[in-house]
Amino acid sequence: MKPILDACCGSRMFWFDKDNPNVVFMDKRDEVCTLSDGQTVIVHPNIVGDFTAMPFPDKSFKLVVFDPPHLVWAGKASNLYKRYGKLDNWQEELRKGVDECFRVLDDYGVLIFKWAESQLKVKTIIKAIGRQPLFGHKRLGGGKTVWMAFMKFPEDCNGKD
Repeated sequence: MKPILDACCGSRMFWFDKDNPNVVFMDKRDEVCTLSDGQTVIVHPNIVGDFTAMPFPDKSFKLVVFDPPHLVWAGKASNLYKRYGKLDNWQEELRKGVDECFRVLDDYGVLIFKWAESQLKVKTIIKAIGRQPLFGHKRLGGGKTVWMAFMKFPEDCNGKD
């Protein structure tokens, strides 16, 4: 098994190596879309699967990247929908998605969670998922993208030496 999972890869936009041999790229879509400006969006994962019910055993990965759709309203014909997808029941989907990310993470594994605050603020998302990130970074220059890091600690670890 590869050590890294991108649980909602879309068109792999932020990857420097879009075919990194250490990554399992998963998405529920496998499609090619043409945007209104003629651009083509290719979503072609290694595994077609839903991030709320991943087809992997517990503790399968050392690193999980989770960049779910950040839209809760978007028309199906819109460029945003075609490029990023949309969440239908965002609170339940995100909570289940993060829970699944933690399930497939090995002990002391890291979850990198990316969120764009175009429709929902990060504090609302953190409340919905019920987990506190260790740290994060908001893009400078008024950007709406926020990166957050979480770590899976074993159940018997209380953070004390």
